[in-house]
Amino acid sequence: MADVHKAYPAGQIAIREVGLRDGLQLTKSWPSTEQKTRWIEQDYAAGIRYFEVGSFLPADKVPRFADVREVIAAVDGHGDAHGIALALNQRGATDALTTPVDEITVVISASQAHNEANVRRTQEQSLAEIANVVRLRDEAGKDTIINVGIAMAFGCSLSGEVPQDDVMRMVDRCFEAGVDMVGLADTVGYAGPRQIASLCARIEHRLGNLPYVIHLHDTRGLGLANASAALDAGCRVFDASLAGLGGCPFAPGATGNVVLEDLVFLAETKGYATGIDLDGVLATRSILAEAMPEEALHGALAQAGPPGTLDWRARAA
Repeated sequence: MADVHKAYPAGQIAIREVGLRDGLQLTKSWPSTEQKTRWIEQDYAAGIRYFEVGSFLPADKVPRFADVREVIAAVDGHGDAHGIALALNQRGATDALTTPVDEITVVISASQAHNEANVRRTQEQSLAEIANVVRLRDEAGKDTIINVGIAMAFGCSLSGEVPQDDVMRMVDRCFEAGVDMVGLADTVGYAGPRQIASLCARIEHRLGNLPYVIHLHDTRGLGLANASAALDAGCRVFDASLAGLGGCPFAPGATGNVVLEDLVFLAETKGYATGIDLDGVLATRSILAEAMPEEALHGALAQAGPPGTLDWRARAA
């Protein structure tokens, strides 16, 4: 198993920039490799250390991620940056393991209906493939983290309510398959703070001091409220995207991921030091406006700015 505590030190807030992958999966256009590299450089200079770099998919079918190896290299060029790549199948994971990417995310759904619609496999087939990815990592002698993103963990647009017991059974099955880490995704933005807090409490009890990821969407305007509930429940690893880029094909018309800048502000005002400079992150939005002028860029901080001219972190304490 990989040492997840080395990548995610206990108690430290980790805000993972997923805009380069999840944020771009449905956009009409996307940044060039040079613009992605500048995006990483500016985010890194602002204090961000975790980057979801792209997906290992056929370049002719998904050209927006054709440069995933170059993007991995750009992240790897910053010594303490942590790269995360999505692999939807064993072939993608095999390709990812030939790169220096630090973490591979594989996906399974807590909903059988969504799993079959999303990856065209039953949950049992997906679990078998996840076990094979772990085996490939071990045979390669690498310390790459294998993380499973559990989609639809808070409700499914195809099958409705997803019982928490089903989610927890899936968490157990993933660890039985040998993975190092799991994440819970509110894929279509069904959850409210009470539901987030309840499931986080259960996974905190199940995992002890092992880190896990919360992946939230702002589909119905509760993204930050849900992030606040997860923070209060003990979660310390969050996905978010610059300017709230992203979306889900199973929630057409919905907004995307939680806005990274606003999540940083939330964490800081709750007393959690992120090490991220908000002004620096906000400045990076100009690359998105340059690369994708037709895309909506979200975010309250971008619109209003941090409060006043005084040290708002000290005032929030």
